Amino acid sequence: MGKSVIYPLIIIGILFFVFGFITWANGVLIPYFRVGLELNNFQSTWVAFSAYVAYFVMAIPSAWILKRTGYKKGMFIGLLVMAAGTLLFIPAAYIRAYWLFLTGLFVTGTGLALLQTAANPYVAVIGPIESTAKRIGFMGLANKIAGLVSLAALGSLFLADADAVVNQVAQADSERKAAILNDYILGVVNPYLVISAVLVLLGAMIWYSKLPEVNESSGADVRSDAGTKQSVFQFPNLVFGVVALFFSAACEVIPIDGIILYSSALGIPISESRFFAQYTLIAMTLGYGASIFLIPRYLSQQGALLACTVWGILMTVGSYTTEGIVSVSFVIAMGFSSAMLWGTIWGLALKGLGRFTKMGSALLLMSVVGGGIFPVIFGRLIDINLSMPQNAMMLLIPCNLVLMGYALHAYRSNSFGRRSAVKVLGGNES
Repeated sequence: MGKSVIYPLIIIGILFFVFGFITWANGVLIPYFRVGLELNNFQSTWVAFSAYVAYFVMAIPSAWILKRTGYKKGMFIGLLVMAAGTLLFIPAAYIRAYWLFLTGLFVTGTGLALLQTAANPYVAVIGPIESTAKRIGFMGLANKIAGLVSLAALGSLFLADADAVVNQVAQADSERKAAILNDYILGVVNPYLVISAVLVLLGAMIWYSKLPEVNESSGADVRSDAGTKQSVFQFPNLVFGVVALFFSAACEVIPIDGIILYSSALGIPISESRFFAQYTLIAMTLGYGASIFLIPRYLSQQGALLACTVWGILMTVGSYTTEGIVSVSFVIAMGFSSAMLWGTIWGLALKGLGRFTKMGSALLLMSVVGGGIFPVIFGRLIDINLSMPQNAMMLLIPCNLVLMGYALHAYRSNSFGRRSAVKVLGGNES
């Protein structure tokens, strides 16, 4: 990796750390709001929906903004918008208004959409397209380490006494219950004041950094055939990639954001289950480490994607056929394979887009709304049959099958480049 690439990747790595801290906080906020605002599983998963639907709404506007501002200024604006969203948590806590919390999550997601629209293609085009998954693997490590920090810090602040609060509320009269819940929900105020301040400081860091702009039209992917295309929708690898990324969001988000709800439905106390999302992130971190080592030297991007789907299906079946902590262990193990989905799909989908890269990136980010839709379905499925929450896990089977189809399509499509079948087994590219 050249020295000219290292500096911008360090800067982008810091941003991916921010992505991780903010995004994976949902894994704590979902059970926290469920207790503090007296929600059911379906209602609490609207935390994920509000955060991820912003990607769908704002992805294309973000691409337009980046065309006018460039990557650097776009990242700066995104950080300030995120800070505005996290600040909304303060009044929301004081009036204990779920709708205002959701509004804050949507605004924060809007800023994240702009940041990700800039950061992901930046990582993709700043070096060889074949090693996109490897570079995003480094970014993923920063993202998941931040998630571990977020879940550990916010989990200890928000969920350590959640079981005690539930017991107190169950025994209190209406006036006492309101006082307990008001005091509990105010726990978000100081942490989110600090988060808002950090986002503003990071915005200043980006503004004064020497982050170079890149030109997608003359980027590292010399095999771009964008000159022969009139529309971004003429790239089948992108169109199928958008569909694949939509379903991959379920495979990545549910094992983290849904694992505490799932564990609670299995009868595991929150005092124990609050650590499970961290364990999933550890599994994901190992998966990112594996992607850095394996891709593209020993395993092609499509080969990695195919292997991940097989692993995901096996782990889903394992979680469905077992109970208690064993079932949860299979869900945690899903994190290893789901970690590689994002980078491999981005690498395959953006291949050859050239001047269409920003718009292609925006379309891919729109599909991330799956990370908000599938947890809501997952929560509803748990509520429908609380005696058999394992049924909800089967939602991941069709999702993995779609990803398997994309991986197989990648082998057949000339636009993805031809690779020998031995590449899947670790051989050299022909």
